[in-house]
Amino acid sequence: MRVTFLGTSGAIPTTQRAPSAVLVNREGERLLFDCGEGTQRQMMRFGTGFDVSHIFVTHLHGDHILGLPGLIQSLDFNDRTDALAIHVPPNAREEIRELVHAGGHQPGYPIRIHEVSPGSVAYAGDDFEVRTVETDHRTRSMGFALVEDDRPGRFDREHAEELGVPVGPKFGRLHEGESVELDDGRVVHPEQVVGDPRPGRQVVYTGDTRPVDAVVDAADDADLLIHDATFADDERERAGQTGHSTAREAAEVADRAGVDRLALTHISSRYAADWKRLEREAREVFDGECFVASDGQTLDIPLPE
Repeated sequence: MRVTFLGTSGAIPTTQRAPSAVLVNREGERLLFDCGEGTQRQMMRFGTGFDVSHIFVTHLHGDHILGLPGLIQSLDFNDRTDALAIHVPPNAREEIRELVHAGGHQPGYPIRIHEVSPGSVAYAGDDFEVRTVETDHRTRSMGFALVEDDRPGRFDREHAEELGVPVGPKFGRLHEGESVELDDGRVVHPEQVVGDPRPGRQVVYTGDTRPVDAVVDAADDADLLIHDATFADDERERAGQTGHSTAREAAEVADRAGVDRLALTHISSRYAADWKRLEREAREVFDGECFVASDGQTLDIPLPE
């Protein structure tokens, strides 16, 4: 799983930061979270590829959605035929539909807009889900949690051979949870040779939000939390007024959730030359890996042992 930060600015972009967009490439399936202005160019610039299957929109503020018309039309110009799913907050379908058809454009491929409520499943893949998470902004909003299914435990080949299981297909059947019968009539069960299930990976993206308990719950032991950190701590009052978080508040959420890594994003343009300040304030609270994300930065999320 690879996470690429395509846009990490607050509402006003800078020469170094584009508006919000994060792309997750999971086992070859590309999932885009928010689509600020210029996202298609960022995808070209950072080599993520255009073959996005699902777009997840946290809310309808322009810095999170104005890249949709350009991306949709570029996909059309590249002869896309596969359907594209766009997942949006409740009562947002018509606004997104207008963007899809901006300038009278009629996409030559199916676009399906799904309204989803916080606390539900936006998309269920073969072995993972993208769940919606309640957030607190100035408009209808939600975050997203990509949560993989548990994986089978480790297969103890040595013990399986000691029990008389022949090398071959029966190994795979046991690892997949199926009991097997040996030539002498004995039955070997999976729990005899397979360890406890191993967790999958978990990435949580908040979009714009105040600190909320729902994000703490959704990010419990997550591999990566990508959290709104628009302001430094001396602007805590303004953060509350505008429905955003400070870097310290984001770190407090990460600390409560016990996440491995915290990526601070949606950085106000006022910190263009002093974004390290946000890192310092967050690290006073959170002991795990913590950083201000930058455009083009990529993170590989390994499978837990």
